[in-house]
Amino acid sequence: MNDDRYGSDVLAGFTKRRGPAPIPELPVERGLVLEETGTGFVGAIVAYANGMIELEDRLGAIRTFTLGAGFLVDGSPVKLVRPQPKAAAPLRSASGSVAVEGQRARVALPSRIFVEGRHDAELVEKVWGHDLRVEGVVVEYLAGVDDLESILKQFGPGPGRKVGVLVDHLVAGSKESRIADAVNRGTSREHVLVVGHPFIDVWQAVKPHRLGMTAWPVIPRGTEWKHGVCEAMGWPHEDQADIARAWQHILSRVDSYADLEPQLLGRVEQLIDFVTT
Repeated sequence: MNDDRYGSDVLAGFTKRRGPAPIPELPVERGLVLEETGTGFVGAIVAYANGMIELEDRLGAIRTFTLGAGFLVDGSPVKLVRPQPKAAAPLRSASGSVAVEGQRARVALPSRIFVEGRHDAELVEKVWGHDLRVEGVVVEYLAGVDDLESILKQFGPGPGRKVGVLVDHLVAGSKESRIADAVNRGTSREHVLVVGHPFIDVWQAVKPHRLGMTAWPVIPRGTEWKHGVCEAMGWPHEDQADIARAWQHILSRVDSYADLEPQLLGRVEQLIDFVTT
């Protein structure tokens, strides 16, 4: 017979007392509907500043309250806290790539990108300059492609010494296409890539709306294209200095890759990939 009148566990039959459940925290968010428990006021958050919120009810009345406990959301208590800071979006270069801050330009790679025309080179530098410096790629401009084969022979493309070439007006049957085909069939074809855009001049690679046009003017045969464009636009075009000023105006309207036609974007990205792979 068990004569322990109190039993073996003096705490049997007692339950452990628990403290009140913690109130979940809820960051301030514009439009969030709350009920303030002290007054019963129900409204949506319309403003937040210096630890205070403003609630507006369905009739347009506005009341001000302090952050903290004392609010309900769908009948459940919450503690209002400061809004979470949003993560800063990564900085983007003009080409749309993630900008690399604080990094010195790499030592130039042996590989090169040749670009036909000074204006083409200036446009490539403005939009892709950051990327090219990060990769260590030097861009050189060609006065034309007539001597491209001899220039490449002098450069000596090979493994780890690639050449990418960007050509104006590379369309079927053109002089430029015949030269490009000859290079791409040559003995250094594994280390040389010639691509081009279809525009008469790189000016046309800038989207016309950046200059207040719906389309670039159509210039009749026999008229030098850049002079014809300047004349159609009402810009001075008497000499080369006028043409240079016109180009600088066009270039100033380019802020990023979004201001350029995809036919140029794709070709430049292709060349950068080729010489850096």
